[in-house]
Amino acid sequence: MPNTNEPPRWLRGWRGGFLFNTFCMQVLAFADEFGTNSFDFEKQSSHFIVCSIIINEHDLGLLEIEVEEIRRKNFQTGEIKSLKVGPNHQRRKMILEKLCKLNFQIYAVVINKKLLYSEGFKHKASFYKFANGLVYKELYKTFPKLILSVDEHGGNDFMLSFKKYVQKNHIGDLFEGANFLVENSKSNLMIQVADFMAGTLGYCFDDTKKSSESEAFLKILEHRLSSINHFPNYDKLVDDSNIPDKSFDLRVSEMALRSALSFIRDTHNTENSHSDQISFVKLLLMYHTTYRKKGFVSTKELINHLDAGRENKISEQYFRTQIVGKVRDAGVLIASNSSGDKGYKLPTSADDLYKFIKHSNGIIMPMLKRIKRAKDIMSLATHNELDLLEAYPKLQKIIESFSNS
Repeated sequence: MPNTNEPPRWLRGWRGGFLFNTFCMQVLAFADEFGTNSFDFEKQSSHFIVCSIIINEHDLGLLEIEVEEIRRKNFQTGEIKSLKVGPNHQRRKMILEKLCKLNFQIYAVVINKKLLYSEGFKHKASFYKFANGLVYKELYKTFPKLILSVDEHGGNDFMLSFKKYVQKNHIGDLFEGANFLVENSKSNLMIQVADFMAGTLGYCFDDTKKSSESEAFLKILEHRLSSINHFPNYDKLVDDSNIPDKSFDLRVSEMALRSALSFIRDTHNTENSHSDQISFVKLLLMYHTTYRKKGFVSTKELINHLDAGRENKISEQYFRTQIVGKVRDAGVLIASNSSGDKGYKLPTSADDLYKFIKHSNGIIMPMLKRIKRAKDIMSLATHNELDLLEAYPKLQKIIESFSNS
């Protein structure tokens, strides 16, 4: 196992600490996959999953110490591997609970091969090219300066093909190729964690692995999951017959999904605020499709996920105005809950939308009253010479309509 007194593996071998100074506060990712490219569903997996563990560079040392303790107690001299736990669900939950108390985030791409109808996908090269594009878009578009480490076991065909894809498509920096490392998982604890998480997601989604414990696994993973990107994209919308809650309205749910997916598809990630907005909508989609019964997701939890890989943390003011507000301005349907711990969700019923309207009404109507009162006071004091709303004709009409009603 790694010597925790040594610098991170990705720093070793570089001269004079220059790389460290250049990549200060670097975002690190450690990835592994579950499943194969085979479309023989009677013998092979139904899903192909790529799971990435995302951390800040300065957290790596402590994480390695904490993960090593979990490895030593649960795997003795061996690696942390999902395969070693297999269908022993109680043992998996126990290890998962320990790992999910640590400080990292999970980004995952989940490909349902059964929904890839084109014959071209049955060719290994075509399938890998498709998967490469999805993983690249989700990782490197979110974290442009990412340093990614993957396992070298058995040649690892997919990850090696992904490395070539990144080198071809990613705009390089001073250290060309240094942003993608192929390592031996035996000496990299975080790749071992990625292996365990990828395998666990397989037990959550794959037809050959799913069980009555799948929902329990997802519940444990909830606070570590920043993104689960399903492909094909949510085309198969939720059937209301599968949801016992009578308040569920398929029309509302479909419209909310479409508005969110359109936003992700049409928004160009040209600046940090756009990236934050896209990540926020993806989080809402993840909770909508993976945790349908959860309800509203608290502001604190959403900001915690968005802070992954970020040196300057997001303030609530920025979150409300530059993320939630801008996304709503773009036409995405978002329900909010103002009681208790404020939260957000993609609406699944008219009641969800009424909560948003009620909350907005509670802010807008008192504000209109205050504006009208200020206008009336100054008009009286100046014998109608000063009209505070003269420069705001649209607001003037709203106030007049409000007064008449």
